[in-house]
Amino acid sequence: MGKPAAVVWDRSFLGYDLGGDHPLNPVRLDLTVRLATALGVLDGVELRVPVPAGDEEIELVHKPGYLSAVQAAPTAGWDVGHGLGTPDNPVFERMHEASALVVGGSLVAARAIASGEVDRAVNIAGGLHHAMPDSAAGFCVYNDCAVAIEWLLRSGVERIAYVDVDVHHGDGVQTAFWDDPRVLTISLHQHPMSLWPGTGWAGEVGGAGAEGSAVNVPLPAGTRDGSWMRAFHATVPSLLRAFRPQVLVTQCGVDTHKEDPLADLSLSVDGHRAIYQAFRDLVNEHGYKWLALGGGGYELLRVVPRSWTHLLATVLDRDVDPNRPLPADWIAHATRIAPEWPLPASMTDGCDPGHQPWGGDAEEPVDKAIRETRRAVFPLHGLDPDDPRD
Repeated sequence: MGKPAAVVWDRSFLGYDLGGDHPLNPVRLDLTVRLATALGVLDGVELRVPVPAGDEEIELVHKPGYLSAVQAAPTAGWDVGHGLGTPDNPVFERMHEASALVVGGSLVAARAIASGEVDRAVNIAGGLHHAMPDSAAGFCVYNDCAVAIEWLLRSGVERIAYVDVDVHHGDGVQTAFWDDPRVLTISLHQHPMSLWPGTGWAGEVGGAGAEGSAVNVPLPAGTRDGSWMRAFHATVPSLLRAFRPQVLVTQCGVDTHKEDPLADLSLSVDGHRAIYQAFRDLVNEHGYKWLALGGGGYELLRVVPRSWTHLLATVLDRDVDPNRPLPADWIAHATRIAPEWPLPASMTDGCDPGHQPWGGDAEEPVDKAIRETRRAVFPLHGLDPDDPRD
């Protein structure tokens, strides 16, 4: 990597706090940065401080009336509408300001890439991929992923690929660019029959004039590292080669982990590390610019800090040995937060994320998803869905 990567972080991100016992607890971000710091991943890295996105930037994706509702919600009556004030999306003080800061963080990262200052940038506080133009959804008030992509398009980028590896379908980003052939959205997620939001079927391929711009790989519950990687490598690299994006935007949710309380895939921290390294291999091979964002992840102490420390390390080319022990001071801090919670000892779950490439002799449950997705979209990109070389 020639140029240094940009890392966007400030403790003010912790203000995006949905309160009480809501699953999206900002402690996961704090613990991630503490762990990455303790392991030396961030040594010498000048952290970029986020600035709140302005209304006109948020309105690149969201409707002005929705912004007004978000701004008014903390002092409004009980029925504010727009998906606000629900158990998933409770109203909280300074909700607009905290949400605008997340968007602003992803825009700081996008600007660093667009200016040519860096080739890679990461905002682990970003990745709020469910927010819709006129409503909050799935813990997400504003869709920083979609705003950053739209801003990059208006800044002269001609083709952007968005790859979403969160356990939930990247529905908000798919919706934002459904009719836009300049943006390829790819989402690998737990099958919509078994997980909210119930979208992301293989047959969802994009709107008129943009057929093939949406790609969905719905994975069976229980999918483990090897099968997940098999599906990824059977779909993503070929589509990226055919589409030739200038910028790769990745939403790196870690709620695919086997210990995540809100979903039912069975990946490991080692699988997450392999995903990030697969992204980096594609970036290096094809010369894409890379904007990496966070996302879901609700095992707050055992999973998110380790997985996203591996993400930061991968983006920065400072890979952490999976067998490296967790620093004693980090363990002490995490223990003070949750004294009864058993913590891992190292940066690995002891799993091998290796996979057998699709097209071999083995037949796995994930192969049905691979075939459905390839047959739905590969011909739209001039690729043969049944030829493993494509």
